[in-house]
Amino acid sequence: MRTFDLTPLYRTAIGFDRLAQMLNSAESQPSYPPYNIELVSEDQYRIVMALAGFDRSEIDITSERDTLHITGRKQKDTVERTFLHRGIAARDFEQRFQLANHVKVTGASFQNGMLTIDLVREVPEALKPRKIEIGGSTESAPAIEQSRAAA
Repeated sequence: MRTFDLTPLYRTAIGFDRLAQMLNSAESQPSYPPYNIELVSEDQYRIVMALAGFDRSEIDITSERDTLHITGRKQKDTVERTFLHRGIAARDFEQRFQLANHVKVTGASFQNGMLTIDLVREVPEALKPRKIEIGGSTESAPAIEQSRAAA
């Protein structure tokens, strides 16, 4: 187990306390069910989760502010079974993803045991970077010097 001292981040950067908390809590993230996070294009992402043995009705997806919460509640099997080997983990799970600012869930699909959640980052025009022109002309400086010489 590795430990990182993130104290220098607190002294030299503003707003990185949330990043440090996320790094500290990353070790406690559950590993079930397995998932991938894909970059589809510059502002589009996709989360793909392998949910073998689950049905659509047993999966709940909730997006609230900056958190995506996925829950799977497996219904109890009414048939009594004797397993010689049980390799498919059909247990309940809760998975949370911290979404960045302006990332929204655009859709979800479930096919062949794979849950796909599409995300898009939509930054409002007012918050996008814009070029600032530097005002003033270079000819105004000599005009001031000439007026001083005349006086």
